[in-house]
Amino acid sequence: MYKFLLSCHIIAFTAWMAGLFYLPRLFAYHAEEESSSAIAQKFIIMEQRLLKIIMNPAMLLTWFFGLLLFFTNDYGHYLWFMLKIIAVLLLTFFHVYLAKYRKQFIAGENQKTGKFYRKINEIPTILLIIIVFLVIYKP
Repeated sequence: MYKFLLSCHIIAFTAWMAGLFYLPRLFAYHAEEESSSAIAQKFIIMEQRLLKIIMNPAMLLTWFFGLLLFFTNDYGHYLWFMLKIIAVLLLTFFHVYLAKYRKQFIAGENQKTGKFYRKINEIPTILLIIIVFLVIYKP
């Protein structure tokens, strides 16, 4: 059962990370368009579908399978696991942060530049590196 849960966790996490990499990039391109343009409206649809159809379910499944792994394997007393949870919480906050910006785009209230979104696009990469090293090396 462990390998099945771990496989499902990794699949969900991979899908979630793909969205966390892609959504800020969409925002960068979106920020460079006039808010009333047809292209900007297309970005709104793409961003909504990415968040609602891929990212939200993938995040929930990542947490679900991760918690099942936690409760079936007694990881709670390991430092690496606590640090991993902190990193995953940061990813979750970043996810919510991106959802907030999506709402600003919908309302035509985006104040950020494409450059800003390109910079924050590095946040999930840094957290991914931290998570992978924690899981592999288990300090």
